[in-house]
Amino acid sequence: MPLTLVEASKLSNDTLLSGVIETIAQESPVLQRLPFIEIVGNGLTYNRENTSPTAAFYDVGDTWTEDTPTFTQATANLKVMGGDADIDNFLKTTRSNVQDLEAAVVQLKSRAVQTLFDNTFINGNASSNPKSFDGIDRLTIGGQTVSMGTNGATLSLAKLDELVDAIKGGKPDLLLMSRRTRRSLNVLARTSGTFLEADRDEFGQMLQFYDGIPIGINDYISDAQTQGTSTDCSTVYAMQFGDGALSGLTAPGGLTVERVGSLETKDASRVRVKWYASLALFNTVKLAKLTGIRP
Repeated sequence: MPLTLVEASKLSNDTLLSGVIETIAQESPVLQRLPFIEIVGNGLTYNRENTSPTAAFYDVGDTWTEDTPTFTQATANLKVMGGDADIDNFLKTTRSNVQDLEAAVVQLKSRAVQTLFDNTFINGNASSNPKSFDGIDRLTIGGQTVSMGTNGATLSLAKLDELVDAIKGGKPDLLLMSRRTRRSLNVLARTSGTFLEADRDEFGQMLQFYDGIPIGINDYISDAQTQGTSTDCSTVYAMQFGDGALSGLTAPGGLTVERVGSLETKDASRVRVKWYASLALFNTVKLAKLTGIRP
């Protein structure tokens, strides 16, 4: 059963690791919700469902026709991400009376890992950078792309509804957009005489909803995309999470914090935050995007 990072951290007795995971998830709406499947080996080859099978009514004596779903075989390879954090022993000894220096340094490194994942989740391109995995922009197929027009246009609720309807088998689990697009959506809601629903998430942060769907902000969705003659466009992504939809992949143990120990060349100790992770889309109708959103 796939688990989110937050749920997985509850099974760990490592206080430092739990703190790292909480830091990572707290500022990432994706990592708060994206489930991760543990795989053995360096990758996963799976069948991605393209079209679903159909059924029909028949008379007695009719010839039954066979109809099966179609699949595309896809492979997602685990990628190595992370970084080292060195803690100077002198500073740790003399300055930790005010703040735990090791915890502070590891926390900053954890945020760097979260930033890298959030960026790659959107813009990852294994063709141009074989060290990374493909993000959702490349995983979205053409039939799951809704456009604001040849040269883009300002956001409309009708187009946003069309994006939501592109996700089959239930509503999306998350709408992911830039801050500019979220502001535009707020203006649209107020203009129509309503407001976006709001509630607090498990971290105590305010979260907005559109038609009951959580709205997430990703700072790596560009507001300077090109569509036709326009160079000021952005994108909104809709997705369902799960082992039959969009899911993360991770090596056994997931995100780890490794104490490398004392260094030979300087008076410091090293902590390594590392993660063997990737992304898999098991069904193409569980991910869609709305392109060409202008300010």
